[in-house]
Amino acid sequence: MAASDFYEVLDSRFSSLFKDTAQVEKLYTGCRWAEGTAWFAAGRYLVWSDIPNNRMLRYDETDGSVSTFRQPSGNSNGNTVDRQGRLVTCEHSGRRVSRTEFDGSITTLADRWKGKRLNSPNDVVVKSDGSIWFTDPSYGIDSDYEGDKATSEIGKSQVYRVDPTTGSVEAVITDMIQPNGLAFSPDESLLYVSDTGETDKPVHMRVFDVKGDRLANGRPFANCTVGLFDGFRFDEAGHLWTSAGDGVHCYHPDGTLLGKVKVPEIVANCDFGGVKRNCLYMAGTTSLYVVRLMVNGVSRS
Repeated sequence: MAASDFYEVLDSRFSSLFKDTAQVEKLYTGCRWAEGTAWFAAGRYLVWSDIPNNRMLRYDETDGSVSTFRQPSGNSNGNTVDRQGRLVTCEHSGRRVSRTEFDGSITTLADRWKGKRLNSPNDVVVKSDGSIWFTDPSYGIDSDYEGDKATSEIGKSQVYRVDPTTGSVEAVITDMIQPNGLAFSPDESLLYVSDTGETDKPVHMRVFDVKGDRLANGRPFANCTVGLFDGFRFDEAGHLWTSAGDGVHCYHPDGTLLGKVKVPEIVANCDFGGVKRNCLYMAGTTSLYVVRLMVNGVSRS
């Protein structure tokens, strides 16, 4: 198969980021809505969510096997790994952000803001100072498909920060319609957040300057050309690799769309993994895919 079957070059700078002979591989299929990829370097495995099936799956890189990691999962969506190697999860039906401890017990990190229950936490990142930042759209309470149908107690969808010392939950972005994926730039000076609102149908991503525990100067970064942006990750050079309707789109830090990794299903999230963090794992609608790239993902250590 030709490179054009797997890659679309829109800017010549994209050509150095992939190998012509590296194909997009399907590792597993059988999900209803695959999401929330998170790589565990110590065990060489990937955990991801299958939201409507209320389960989390585990792909073992050492032997290619797939098993059930957790079921029920609280209709888990986004996942990440904190600096200590613990799983941090957004739960739709649990309406919380939780952490799986080393002994397997689960700790609630955030489930309320100003005494009101969260909507349905969607995606989460952990900053190097231990603070936890997450988005809280309404998808998990809009119907019973991805969670439990309910009325929002907060009445809006926001982005929050959990203080690493006090555990207090503060709203840091209050003017998005449906904040979704989010990630820090490699140096953590910027926070990128996608908006997948239903009302005005924004198909964009915004970027904010990080000022300690606050954000400033929110501005547009890019508009999605096919479908919607959802989850995304950065490589060490600062390229942003984001899910989209036709695969994964790669953006230069200057906002230029460099090219695409073509996937035959809508991609909802992705994460870098593998021993050298040069394998991009992609959660397609029903399947898990991987492609080996010429770049390395940002390490969380």
